[in-house]
Amino acid sequence: MKLNEHQIKLFEDITQLNGVSGQEDEVRNYLKEAYKKLGYEITFDNLGSIIAFKKSKRPNAKRVFVVGHMDEVGFLVSNILENGLIKANAIGGLNSETLLSSRILLKNDEGEYFNGTIVALPPHLLKGAGNEKTPLSNMLFDFGFKSKQEVLDAHINIGNMMVMEGKMSILNKGERILTKAIDDRYGIVLGLEVLEYFKDKELDYDLYVGGSVQEEVGCRGALTSAYTVNPDLAIILDCSPARDSNGDTSALGQLGKGVLIRFMDGNMLAFKELLDLQIASAKKANVNYQYFDSPGGTDAGNIHKLNNGILTLTHCICARSIHTNSSIFDASDYHSARNSLLVLLEDLNDEAITKLQEVRK
Repeated sequence: MKLNEHQIKLFEDITQLNGVSGQEDEVRNYLKEAYKKLGYEITFDNLGSIIAFKKSKRPNAKRVFVVGHMDEVGFLVSNILENGLIKANAIGGLNSETLLSSRILLKNDEGEYFNGTIVALPPHLLKGAGNEKTPLSNMLFDFGFKSKQEVLDAHINIGNMMVMEGKMSILNKGERILTKAIDDRYGIVLGLEVLEYFKDKELDYDLYVGGSVQEEVGCRGALTSAYTVNPDLAIILDCSPARDSNGDTSALGQLGKGVLIRFMDGNMLAFKELLDLQIASAKKANVNYQYFDSPGGTDAGNIHKLNNGILTLTHCICARSIHTNSSIFDASDYHSARNSLLVLLEDLNDEAITKLQEVRK
């Protein structure tokens, strides 16, 4: 199942926005306008997370929070050399093997972008066997400047954001999509579709949908945004690494096999009762689902531990080559996640949420 024109436009617009952890302004501004256009009220936390909300007509209604993170992995300028080359610190988890010769975009203090690349030496200039990995601390970023003064004159300073350039391409007649930042612009796109779907529908609970900040550096916006909402139930939208990249078709996490039933990861053991609800929703929506575990984590890891515990569910898809500028996801997986989430949210009510909250008491 392919993406429709509206979904393609959303993915193209949103994945091509740039925003490393702590500098998510472009994504937040995009969402601010989109939320306003849909007619939702908006709130923020003090770190920059943005949340649209729709109040229920029910008195003292429960609160449901659907959230994906806005930030992507990338770099910050850490040093400017006399010959105009630049050094960087990593923001988020990056595999150094994927970086050399990557095209890079640098955003200066004025909001202007500069094109460049990470310098890669040809084999005959490499010392030793040539098999050694180059650590990021030894990598040089080249934007064509001839001196440090030229860099400074371009309003580029230490702390400026850099991201890997990765234009979106439609693959295999629309079955799959290649782009940067699918982790986690998938969650931002799906959040918008949730708001579009429920715009004119009455719900038995207050619905909050938004984008958190700084997930890639420790799920920091998860804490502040969840404190802002104080939800009874949280649903985390994120993109996980596919495990079929090496050809292993038996591993958990395959492209085209559906939404992930993420039963455990590095910072949360799933609520079995919520997984049962997630699976029932997938079946009712007649979409594919697959089990998944991970040594990594999501915003769920921080949110589920807030207050006296918050019911938290991850609702993810997987993609190949995440944390690079060349991630690939399957369009049918997005539809599986979208359609099952809409069913889950539409069927939720006060009684169901209360029952979930009391099941372990």
